[in-house]
Amino acid sequence: MDIQDKVAVITGGASGLGKATVELFVEKGAKVAIFDMNEAAGEALAKELGDSVIYFNVNVVDPESVQSALDKTVEAFGAVHICCNYAGIGSAEKTLSKKGPHNLDNYIKVVQVNQIGTFNVARLAAEKMAQNEPVTADGGRGVIINTASVAAYEGQVGQVAYSATKGAIVGMTLPMARELAEFGIRVNTIAPGLIHTPLFETIEESYYKSLELSVVYPQRLGRPEEIAKLAAHLVDNDYMNGECVRMDGAIRMQPR
Repeated sequence: MDIQDKVAVITGGASGLGKATVELFVEKGAKVAIFDMNEAAGEALAKELGDSVIYFNVNVVDPESVQSALDKTVEAFGAVHICCNYAGIGSAEKTLSKKGPHNLDNYIKVVQVNQIGTFNVARLAAEKMAQNEPVTADGGRGVIINTASVAAYEGQVGQVAYSATKGAIVGMTLPMARELAEFGIRVNTIAPGLIHTPLFETIEESYYKSLELSVVYPQRLGRPEEIAKLAAHLVDNDYMNGECVRMDGAIRMQPR
């Protein structure tokens, strides 16, 4: 599917991986709706990029919030062809530690945002995509790209909740692709490794450097724009479907 003149919904689009994808898609001629709870950053980015971008304050866990923003996106731009799900949160808590068992409310919150939020947006975006006229020779109407993590495969100590949700996103990729095939909608998942998002600006330089050294090659953190390029490829290549793609410099995470 050619990105030019298509309409993309990008959750978590106000910063990090989402922002880089918004910027690249606009550069390639798409119209983009940013779904994010950071109103100041979302509105600023939409203003910076111009009439091709709109911002909605969206809670991905709330069906009414997502549905309303999708309806307004179609009203503004005429359709939804692409959905990139980047919205997510992390946690640092063990199943059992000296403080006691993992706080269940914290676990549930991570599941709600990462797993349920991703599915909620995907299912409602798919409904919009199914209403499109085919835009490819193969009858394609839409593309959904979800975001997992290498933690889905090599979760570290303290990542039990996060890893569980990212593993769930990997697990939903193939059945979702199979279920949406009849509507001409492809589904793929990106599993990033260590990507230099704003979070890394807050950690000590020595720890930052140790993380870089754990990457096989190139021995550095990944860049958000590199994830954005992969997202663009997954949209563009019509034979990519039902796939989970690691993008991690060949890193394999250690227990700690």
